[in-house]
Amino acid sequence: MKKVFILFIVLSCVSLSAQETKKNLITKRVSNPPKIDGILDDIAWENCDIAKNFVMFRPSSGTPENENQKTEVKVVYDDEAIYFGAYLYDDKPNEIPKQFANRDNFGAVDWFGIMLNPNNDSQNDTEFFIQASGNQADAKSNAFNEDFSWSAVWDSEVKIVENGWIIEVKIPYSSLRFSNQEVQTWGLNFHRRFSKSRDQYTWNFIDRTKGVIQQYAGTLSGIKSIEPSTRLSFSPYASSAFNSYDGEEDFDNSIGLDVKYGINESFTLDATLIPDFGQTAFDDLVLNLGPFEQQYQEQRPFFTEGTELFSKGNMFYSRRIGNTPINYFDEENLEENEEVIDNPYKVNMLNAVKVSGRTKGGLGIGVFNAITEKTEAKIKNPTTDETRRVVTEPLANYSVVILDQQFNKNSSVSFINTNVLRDGSARDANATGLLYTLVNKKNTHYIDGSVKTSSIREDGEKLNGYYFDTSIGKFAGKVQYEAGYRMVDENFDINDLGYQNRNDYQNVYGNFSFRIFEPTKTFNRYRISTWGNLNYRKSDGAYMDNHVGINFNATTVKQLSFGTNINGKIGKTNDYYEPRVEDRFYKDKPRLHFNGWISTDFSKKFSFETYVFYGIRIGENREYYEFEFSPRYRFSDKFNVSYGLNMGVGKNSKGWVNELEDGTIIFGNRDSKNITNSISGRYNFSVKSGLALTFRHYWSPVEYDSQYFTLNNNGSLSLNNSYTDSHDINFNSWNLDLSYSWQFAPGSQLVALYRNAIFNEDENSYLSFNHNLTNLFEQPKQHNLSLKLIYYLDYNKIKTWL
Repeated sequence: MKKVFILFIVLSCVSLSAQETKKNLITKRVSNPPKIDGILDDIAWENCDIAKNFVMFRPSSGTPENENQKTEVKVVYDDEAIYFGAYLYDDKPNEIPKQFANRDNFGAVDWFGIMLNPNNDSQNDTEFFIQASGNQADAKSNAFNEDFSWSAVWDSEVKIVENGWIIEVKIPYSSLRFSNQEVQTWGLNFHRRFSKSRDQYTWNFIDRTKGVIQQYAGTLSGIKSIEPSTRLSFSPYASSAFNSYDGEEDFDNSIGLDVKYGINESFTLDATLIPDFGQTAFDDLVLNLGPFEQQYQEQRPFFTEGTELFSKGNMFYSRRIGNTPINYFDEENLEENEEVIDNPYKVNMLNAVKVSGRTKGGLGIGVFNAITEKTEAKIKNPTTDETRRVVTEPLANYSVVILDQQFNKNSSVSFINTNVLRDGSARDANATGLLYTLVNKKNTHYIDGSVKTSSIREDGEKLNGYYFDTSIGKFAGKVQYEAGYRMVDENFDINDLGYQNRNDYQNVYGNFSFRIFEPTKTFNRYRISTWGNLNYRKSDGAYMDNHVGINFNATTVKQLSFGTNINGKIGKTNDYYEPRVEDRFYKDKPRLHFNGWISTDFSKKFSFETYVFYGIRIGENREYYEFEFSPRYRFSDKFNVSYGLNMGVGKNSKGWVNELEDGTIIFGNRDSKNITNSISGRYNFSVKSGLALTFRHYWSPVEYDSQYFTLNNNGSLSLNNSYTDSHDINFNSWNLDLSYSWQFAPGSQLVALYRNAIFNEDENSYLSFNHNLTNLFEQPKQHNLSLKLIYYLDYNKIKTWL
């Protein structure tokens, strides 16, 4: 008993010491850098300081690493790069999970992470991950975001040995941003994760109960007399594509160039000249019957890489650039005998530039600018053979400016401005935001919020709008909470360069949660949370609705994750958005939703996720069911396949269908279904080359009753016996991508892609699933075959060659 007590005291002291001190690792300069081959036999690694004594990050906190799975890391540097050598001990090396994946993705694999903070500001990390398979991932991270779209060019090698695995890494200074000081101290931490147990260890202790990960970095000292290298790289590309659609065929060849230039040690310029987005992934299109625009994820690489600064405040939605023309030509505007012969659905982007970075003093600066070309629709009169052009989008300039000042290692104040200028008298837009996040020194409580304004100039008039939001809360410890207030006036509009689905509202909101940070006999983690809000119109204070809910989610010690949620709206609601006419509303019934999900252990060869949902309107025979099942199977470390099935059925849903010329608003009663089948698979020949398949078919038939309704001024519905139009919909979206990618050199890639797409929307909502497929395959099919080559050129290498 005495020995057990002494052991407990020792372990407690180790844990306490880890929590109270920041570790320091001393690096050294070498004249002969190590060869990156996964073998630590270079002279450079001799007599180095060693980072060791890792402690658990999750599921427990501060528990010392096992002796048979300990980790030891060394760091050296020269004038060109910084080098890491890590020995990751494991007494069962043959059982180390090492599923192959493409870059920036993690499968069932053990991994090691290097978290660098050259400014040592405790807020902004540059992360490099090396997986046991040899695959790489990298990201920029802060308290609110981990951006894996950012990519750098660096070198690593992995070797599996008899007592574990070894990693060697070379990170050129061209991939980092740091000051030009004679003596430097960088923030540093290492992470090691075991895929089977999901245990994760760190070199410097991280207290998960408060603060953010970046604040718990150790330090790397001993760096002297290094200079930021010239950060200039070119990525020229060439692409060729064959397109076939509805009997028409064409070839398209293009060349272009992406440029990255380090203006100084803090800031980088990115430019894309003659951009080519021909191999951009498909959007997951869905049928949208609601009053709000559907928001889709950005897929174009230039807009997804290194944009962590621009995401602040949710004021920049890059899909606006090159989207549908603002005055897309409506065929209802055709004159007699005219027909549309060309009506571009997308606007071409001519070029785009962004500058971003952060100073040693914590000031982040981001500047973005893009230009889109003038777009026209062509209208022809076959009788007179005359052709006229209608400008649907004039030449336009899109710009974003952001200033983000961080301080006290946990707080920030940000200024954001977005601006759209269109040629001539067309619509111009400007939006400005001031954001703040203020956290106390103990990292337990915070105040955050924002003030935003918008200004629209159109048809000689100017319209200004306002937004305000603030909240106070506690985000440390087992019990956490937040309470806040938000107000958006009726004129606030950021949709020219941002995304906003509604305005003219104010609400009071709050949430409360309880969670554990140490495992129990049953759970590695669990969390219970409840939340609610109360909503009113801003313009006149009219009551809209309320929303309350309670949620539970957990992961067991056997890695089974699950959760459930119950939420609803109490009492009748006044929906001011569904009628799509200002000051009109629809009085709806109370609603109640139930849902639950299960996710099994993804480290197993077979795993799955499943989700169920049931929603009802109280007092009506109106309900919605949804079921989702997504199994996946790993045939080998190189080959895996996953399938997804989602089915939803809605009964007796009421919604807007039309507005008549006299202002009458027509509602309909509809039954709907949506079925999504998706398949994705990948075979990796190596971590640098592989075949990938993605397929998705979305089908949504909607059938309306023959009886329609008129929306009354008091929000009720009354039968309309004179309206007989048909609004049935049969909506299909079919997409298939088969691609081969090969990273033949660092930063350089060859991608071959075959694409097949079919889209159809008609009124045949009565069709069965099989008959719908037959009908779909009778529609015109789009076939695309493309080849794209990107070659990465580093100025420093070019200079060496010359």
